[in-house]
Amino acid sequence: MHNKTRVVTLVLAAYGLLGAGAALTQPPTGPMSFFITSSGSGNGADLGGLEGADAICQNLAESVDQGHLTWRAYLSTQGPDAVNARDRIGPGPWFNANGNQIAPNVDALHSMMHRMSGYTGRDQNGNVIPGSGTSPNRHDILTGSQADGTAYPEGEDMTCSNWTSSSDDEGNKARVGHHDYAAWGSAHDSRGCSQAALVSTGGDGLFYCFALPQ
Repeated sequence: MHNKTRVVTLVLAAYGLLGAGAALTQPPTGPMSFFITSSGSGNGADLGGLEGADAICQNLAESVDQGHLTWRAYLSTQGPDAVNARDRIGPGPWFNANGNQIAPNVDALHSMMHRMSGYTGRDQNGNVIPGSGTSPNRHDILTGSQADGTAYPEGEDMTCSNWTSSSDDEGNKARVGHHDYAAWGSAHDSRGCSQAALVSTGGDGLFYCFALPQ
């Protein structure tokens, strides 16, 4: 074999190996089991508690023919009966409306292995949620959670009275994440619990919805 032919053969083989490796590392796709709400309750962080938030998730899912699944809001609550957001959403995996994987399981979702981003954080219709650098910016997503998906301890309110308040009284606020940054679940506190307060810090009262396994 001539040297030139051998070089071409080796290059083509290398490209073949690279292509095979890329195929192996491509994340899997699947039916929708995750979305960011396209709208909130319209009453700030008063979502009607966890039950009301779950109902919003379910209704939005039904609007895109995904009502056969059971949907849960990714929200924590505080107090004696505190609920961790990470314990509400099932084991995974989760995919957005376009089939892109968000995470294969709960641990990956709460690590740097998650694939939440401004590209994958879509609403139930598959639309992009406007993030940092856009106007209006809607990337503040209600969670009431710490970075590992657990509830904050009792004391300082981080959940707008467990998602029943739209008041901006002193001390009323919610913890929010940024869907377009690594800190998707816990980034900063809102200025208050009203719709105006949520909008003023770059949000719109939106939250994450995850489907439980069938």
